[in-house]
Amino acid sequence: MTAIESAPGLVTQGFVPPLKLADFKLIAFDMDSTLINIECVDEIADAVGRKEEVAAITEATMRGEITNFKDSLRKRVALLRGVTVADMEQVYVERLQLNPGATELVAACKAAGMKVLLVSGGFTFFSDRVRDRLGIDYTRANVLEIESGPNCGQLTGRLVDQDWGDICDGEEKRKMLLQTCTLLGISPQQAIAMGDGANDLPMMGVAGLSVAYHAKPKVREQAMVAIHQGGLDRLLDILR
Repeated sequence: MTAIESAPGLVTQGFVPPLKLADFKLIAFDMDSTLINIECVDEIADAVGRKEEVAAITEATMRGEITNFKDSLRKRVALLRGVTVADMEQVYVERLQLNPGATELVAACKAAGMKVLLVSGGFTFFSDRVRDRLGIDYTRANVLEIESGPNCGQLTGRLVDQDWGDICDGEEKRKMLLQTCTLLGISPQQAIAMGDGANDLPMMGVAGLSVAYHAKPKVREQAMVAIHQGGLDRLLDILR
């Protein structure tokens, strides 16, 4: 498959323009390092002096070197025990920012009549707020368990099972994208999936258009569009 740099920092492969946003009905985003600028689990770990340890696991997982996302996430969440809700609030207020072009791309998609899905291997504490800031239609993410009793307000180091399952990993992202397409009565070929890490590949593989955003090498290689420079709205350079 031949990769073509269609504009500086914007590479297409296996993709035949011109296409328009109106050709699609759904766009699905990863959250950490895609819609937002941080890996939330790494920044939360900083509150208990474990950022370096957690970040090393995150990096290996996103690069696809650790293939079991669920085990990887459980291991990282276990290291968060003792982090407080106040610590997480501080991460949200002081460190979390929307990535450049996020607001513009979501607004353009919604103006074209598309629905927006956020699927994250991260946590609802952050994804719910990002959803509300951007007006996202559907979300799926993981719930951190919080202590009650004497240690009220601290993380237990565990996740809470939800009615759809235990952890939002790559397979769950794929399932959620397909379920949302079914809900909307559309084909997966009418969906765009954007991500940066190995756990985004399953949903990117079933979407009509897959987009890598400042992504790991394995993801860049498999995506139909790869954005290396600039913001998320660079996608609008090829989809109008």
